[in-house]
Amino acid sequence: MTQAMIHQENGVFPAVCPLDCPDTCGLLLHKENGKIVKVTGNPEHPITQGAICNKVRNMAHRVYHPERVLYPLRRVGPKGEGAFERISWDEAIQEIAGRYKDLIEEYGSESILPYSFYGNMGILSVDGMDRRFFNRLGASRLKQSICNSAGNEGWKSVMGFNGGTVPEDTVRADVILVWGGNIVSTNMHQMVIAEKARKAGAKVVVIDVHKNQTGQWADWFIPLYPGTDAALAVGLMHIMFRDGMVNEEFLRKYTIGHEALREHVKEYTPEHVSSITGISIEDIEKLTELYGRADTSYIHIGNGLQHHDNGGLTVRSIAALPALTGQWLKRGGGAAKSNGGYNSMDSDALERPDLRPNPEARTINMNRIGEALAMTEQPIKSLFVYCSNPLVVAPDTERVREGFAREDLFTVVHDLFMTDTAKYADIVLPATSSFENTDLYASYWHQYVQLQEPVIPALGESKGNVELFSMLGRAMGFQEPAFHETEEEMMARALDFPDNPYLNGVTLDKLREHRHVKLDMTPLETYLDRLPTPSGRIELYSAKLEEAGLPPLPTYVPLKEGYDGVRRGRGHQYPLMFISPPNHNFLNSTFANVEKHQKLEKEPALQIHPADAEE
Repeated sequence: MTQAMIHQENGVFPAVCPLDCPDTCGLLLHKENGKIVKVTGNPEHPITQGAICNKVRNMAHRVYHPERVLYPLRRVGPKGEGAFERISWDEAIQEIAGRYKDLIEEYGSESILPYSFYGNMGILSVDGMDRRFFNRLGASRLKQSICNSAGNEGWKSVMGFNGGTVPEDTVRADVILVWGGNIVSTNMHQMVIAEKARKAGAKVVVIDVHKNQTGQWADWFIPLYPGTDAALAVGLMHIMFRDGMVNEEFLRKYTIGHEALREHVKEYTPEHVSSITGISIEDIEKLTELYGRADTSYIHIGNGLQHHDNGGLTVRSIAALPALTGQWLKRGGGAAKSNGGYNSMDSDALERPDLRPNPEARTINMNRIGEALAMTEQPIKSLFVYCSNPLVVAPDTERVREGFAREDLFTVVHDLFMTDTAKYADIVLPATSSFENTDLYASYWHQYVQLQEPVIPALGESKGNVELFSMLGRAMGFQEPAFHETEEEMMARALDFPDNPYLNGVTLDKLREHRHVKLDMTPLETYLDRLPTPSGRIELYSAKLEEAGLPPLPTYVPLKEGYDGVRRGRGHQYPLMFISPPNHNFLNSTFANVEKHQKLEKEPALQIHPADAEE
């Protein structure tokens, strides 16, 4: 099938959207004369059903972009200027391997740091041969915490694993709360499902710090001050306990800590919560009545609200709400932050941590890459960047730029384009697009695993991550069979994972035949009886958090630098709070170089409160 798709000049071929988006849409690629001329949705995909966003519809413009890097390059000018010369792959691989051997001898293997995230969501692209290579090398580890780590930990402190309500079931909900997420722009098929529920009589409420596209579409938009979401959540709990909205039988059978929580939230009166969040007392009471009295209610927890220093505790507080009314017993009720736990594959088989000669190697937090590059003790002497663009997406941009500008930092970037980060590289390697790769895709929202096989040959001399890191492994002299496995062998190993019963029946043969295969969701029927929390129950009280010095009960913790009911004066060093919501036509920095999307997005815009604008 793979070779057939690559070499067929004309036809329509199945594919998968590779972007960091929960929908993970099934696609159809239309080829004429060997070139992709159109991208459409695959109507046979059970969830996405042929509907795709404008970003992916224009993906061919990105694949064939005239500025795409097609050959290995070596820097010939100052870092940041983007002056490079073309070299061969042999030269590039030998230079990287030679520099790595020298650095390991002089500074140790932990002087080398891989930096990657989810520029491509394929498991082989970000969790496969690359991890094997850096494990075997003994490189420093990267803590990939830039997006959802805080929120996921908050969720797991309540429910034990990253799994919540099945998305297609939410059409049954009477009330849908979209909390801190702009699903019109970032989860369009959840919006489609919510719209179906609304037509059946459901109410859709959006809680956010600004009226985005989803807020404009909803039945009710509730604005609140940034970082105060947990105060609203525990305020709802106060009223639900006060007015007898809770399901006492469910609390006794499936939770721990409900009596302690009942006492704890008494201090979060509507008056107190209103003073913190900026939401009126009337609206707090009205929202609680709507949510707490609903027969079936669902909370969609977005990513935005976790990007604060209280983000994990905020998600924990919201995640505790469905237990109070027993929503986990209702089909379509409950909540979801990420459903990625359902499709977890055998990461050890993919990444091979057993190859690592130094199991206690240090870990660098990617959120602090600027700070890490300035370290003088055990300095980072080399970065290998792939599937990410840290000079654009990492915090503390100026410090990150200063770090990348270090002349003693040997930097390699593997990318499709000469990104801001690539301009600071010593070696730039051309990467394949997802339509030129073999890979597995598992949504962190819906319950389908999908197979991508190459539809077009690799453009220019571009290579995928599996081939690249296999080459580097051989150049470093690594003899282990792990560096000779094929994509098919790696995918089969990843799927053969008895520890995850939801993967039962998902095989490579089925994926080749059907392109998408649904997880076995049978274990979900009894999961409340065996939650993977320390107590085996929904943990409204967490002894584990208490041992870590954190609040054991859902609690509002004010931001270190935030709005907490008292408006900062003009004389304050930082009188305003700034947030950076997603663009509708870009995905982080992806598509920002595509002219069609630039025209749609136009120039960056700043939204400011009228009262602040007058000052």
